[in-house]
Amino acid sequence: MTQGTAHIQPNGAKIAKTVLMPGDPLRAKFIAENFLEDVVQFNEVRNMLGYTGTYKGKEVSVMGSGMGIASIGIYSYELYNFFDVETIIRIGSCGAMQENINLYDIIIAQGASTNSKYVDQFNVPGYFAPIADFQLVADAKNKADEIGATTHVGNIFSSDIFYNADTEVTSKWARLGVLGVEMESAGLYVNAAAAGKKALGIFTVSDHLLRDEATTAEERQNSFTQMMEIALEIAE
Repeated sequence: MTQGTAHIQPNGAKIAKTVLMPGDPLRAKFIAENFLEDVVQFNEVRNMLGYTGTYKGKEVSVMGSGMGIASIGIYSYELYNFFDVETIIRIGSCGAMQENINLYDIIIAQGASTNSKYVDQFNVPGYFAPIADFQLVADAKNKADEIGATTHVGNIFSSDIFYNADTEVTSKWARLGVLGVEMESAGLYVNAAAAGKKALGIFTVSDHLLRDEATTAEERQNSFTQMMEIALEIAE
């Protein structure tokens, strides 16, 4: 375990084996303040807030990742390889791509398709398919069913592009059964695979790409509690 990197400076504070990772550092702060006990802050570099505490007696950390594969690629790599983290559960918002999915539904990302070149660094002779840890997928689905959450399990699209010049990009991915779009999970899944660690993405639908429906920024930060509860419950 390193004492610190250019991006994460724990200054003696512990980082748990399981880290919940929302994109927004203020969501990490919200989780620490509302779900964890005995909280200690372990990072504030670049305002990418990180905290460690206990949830029902088990040690859990939560830290922001920032937006995009480039950002989560740095933080997840360091957590896996420099800070002995075993599991990262991304908890974020996503845009729905299927008509049977509604606002506030939860998507459990079994796989993460992408337009990113992140995996190219490994020079595999083909196309690597970034997937989640199966046991985490199963545990998340079981816990979601237990609390009565509406869930969808399948493929999501991790895009490097937020404002896409291709106006048909949504319909192209939707035709292949992709459930929704976000911007980080493929990079997280690749890093987990390369490090021999575990990863999962759980998402609350914040907007719908086929209908004119969306949640507010405040709702995204503070109201996605079912997703947070599922992640905390399955943390090892």
